[in-house]
Amino acid sequence: MFVQVCLYFYCKCLWRCLKFVVRKLTGQCELQRICYNTKPGAARTMKIEASLKGSKSKRLQTSVNVHPDAIEKTIDDIMELKRINPDVNPQLGVSLQACLLQIVGYRNLIAEVEKLRREPYDSENPQHEEMLLKLWKCLKPNSPLKARISKQWCEIGFQGDDPKTDFRGMGLLGLYNLVYFAEWDTEIAQQVLTDSLHPKYREVTKKELSQLSKAEWEKKKFDKAIGYSFAIVGINITDLAYNLLVSGALKTHFYNVAPEAPTLTHFQQTFCYLMHEFHKFWIDEDPLDIMEFNRVREKFYKRILRQLQNPEMALCPHFAASESLINM
Repeated sequence: MFVQVCLYFYCKCLWRCLKFVVRKLTGQCELQRICYNTKPGAARTMKIEASLKGSKSKRLQTSVNVHPDAIEKTIDDIMELKRINPDVNPQLGVSLQACLLQIVGYRNLIAEVEKLRREPYDSENPQHEEMLLKLWKCLKPNSPLKARISKQWCEIGFQGDDPKTDFRGMGLLGLYNLVYFAEWDTEIAQQVLTDSLHPKYREVTKKELSQLSKAEWEKKKFDKAIGYSFAIVGINITDLAYNLLVSGALKTHFYNVAPEAPTLTHFQQTFCYLMHEFHKFWIDEDPLDIMEFNRVREKFYKRILRQLQNPEMALCPHFAASESLINM
């Protein structure tokens, strides 16, 4: 333990010495080198964030936690502290401001999402009830809901005759995401719902077919493809998106697609993407029964995590909700 502590402080001191030497040789501080040598996006913003958090200056460390309205003042403080002339380096201030907007915005987005997750569904709240009924109308426009408490809710993937009990895990966040998907990507949401109720096998490739024995092929012909409960899976994918957000994994995506602060809309568009991708992944996995859901979900989660490790990654699907996101 003592050796590890000594090694930590040795590396830290060595790193600070190296930074000092590089600054003397280049005439630029670390923030300048990052902004001038790294293109805009996740790679730059994450390096700026790490640099500020790892600084020995408390003012720089706390700059990532300021209020959005204080960002311009914070940039002035950073330039003054680093002795950088803004008239000589005008682009640096612009680049730092863009990075700080993303960093502070991501933190605020976590707070906003967390607030929705903690707010329980209240059947006495007219706004909550209105959103729930909108979900039904968007997914089943030609099938009027006969009663608020009804077995019909099972048709869109809820577990019982009153959906409010299914929102306990993710609170209003689950409902917000489902309504956004159904309202803004209606055609795809309806298709995913239909496929979940009437699942189809993925096409078997010639290579896969050659690897199946006659007995396995005969069995597969009579097996039934496994569907899933649309709404329940939507709430589960909301949990997956939430975990990606709070763990920081979604920084790669949001810093690449949001030119300024990522918003709740960005999060909901990401949910739409994950819901659509999970549906395709489920079909490709061809599970034996619904009991394999957790296995398939975990495998899907790890695949998304691997994708997000690429600093240039942006989860940009080609469907309606994300068209504006792609163009940012």
